[in-house]
Amino acid sequence: MAAAAPPPAGSPWQLLYAGAHRLRRRWYRDRAHRLPRPVISVGNLHWGGGGKTPMVAAVAARLRQRGAAVCILSRGYGGSGHGVRMVSRGDGPLLAAAVAGDEPVQLAGELPGVAVVVGPDRHRAGLAALARLRPVPDLFLLDDGFSHLALRRDLDLLVFPAADPFGGGRLWPGGRLREPLAAAARADAALLTGSPAAGLDTGGESPGGQDPGGSGPSGYGPRSHDPGACDPDTYGPGGYGPHGHDPGAYDPDTYGPGGHDLGGQLAAALRPYGFGGPGFACRLRAGSPVLHAAGGAVPLAAGTKVLLVSGIARPERFAAAVSKLDFAVMGELRFPDHHAFPPASLDRIAARAVACGAAAVLVTAKDRVKLLGRLAVPLAELPVTAEPEPAFWSWLDAAADRLLAGAAGSPAR
Repeated sequence: MAAAAPPPAGSPWQLLYAGAHRLRRRWYRDRAHRLPRPVISVGNLHWGGGGKTPMVAAVAARLRQRGAAVCILSRGYGGSGHGVRMVSRGDGPLLAAAVAGDEPVQLAGELPGVAVVVGPDRHRAGLAALARLRPVPDLFLLDDGFSHLALRRDLDLLVFPAADPFGGGRLWPGGRLREPLAAAARADAALLTGSPAAGLDTGGESPGGQDPGGSGPSGYGPRSHDPGACDPDTYGPGGYGPHGHDPGAYDPDTYGPGGHDLGGQLAAALRPYGFGGPGFACRLRAGSPVLHAAGGAVPLAAGTKVLLVSGIARPERFAAAVSKLDFAVMGELRFPDHHAFPPASLDRIAARAVACGAAAVLVTAKDRVKLLGRLAVPLAELPVTAEPEPAFWSWLDAAADRLLAGAAGSPAR
């Protein structure tokens, strides 16, 4: 990653947009609602995929493994439903992706024991969860919540994709950031999800294998978090100050080439913008692709001819990951992010698969929840897990323990 973050953009539009963000934060400072349970947010400053969904899944699995009753709150982007919707009580999806959104349904299927509730008003969604869920949630995990200032958070985790950690330093529409880098000052920890020096780790984590928090296989399919939000990169180690990675425990085979303290570098680069927390690294591990057959998910045979289909933010990274595996890619179809795959799209996929001689359509988990059972050709999926370095789990465990004990709770930032 770059040694330093770029200076703030100085164009009139960039200054105006940054000023609008400051006014928005000030407006919500005294108007944000608080839930009566701790809220941990996972988000980023970038537009498009940056590794949020797999991080949410990893954090939720960790907290659940440690005995907490966890409820994920999500906006439900892409879903046609309105108001608060109960996507899962912890025993699998209750709603289709068309109603609840693709990512909430994906998380609901991969996280047994974790509830998922969606709604544009996350405060109302949280109150509904407290009223309707049993056991009552001990804490809430806010998916893509960094910019959702209407709800107060107790812990903010900010994800930066290493392939483009600072988004060029410019805000939309001329850049790739939706908030200025100075917004990182509100975060409690920063995670670097990727290293451009290496490809996606295809180390062969088996489908449904040990999850990042160690809670074991999913009861609803492969632990296949969002490859669309996944940089096809291997992740270097992080850590900064007292929460940093122990150099003596550094494993270059696990956390990237060269032994560089990439998480610490990220934290140091963000210091001029007011960030005061630790930095950590997280890799995304691609597992063995699985074929969704009538009897359940089975390994996809090596050498299978596949058609790649994606409706994600960064399809080129999904394609790059598959190119490193032992499959024959016969063609590729790319659709917009959160694509609903109406009948015309299904017909197009089927026709292309036949024309190119593909034996299966290979997709991400995010698209699997929208395509399973709807295609006339076999559907396969590339599972991906988020694996933060061990120092992050130690830091998160301590922070969660403080929150759950009622000893800490910071005002919204």
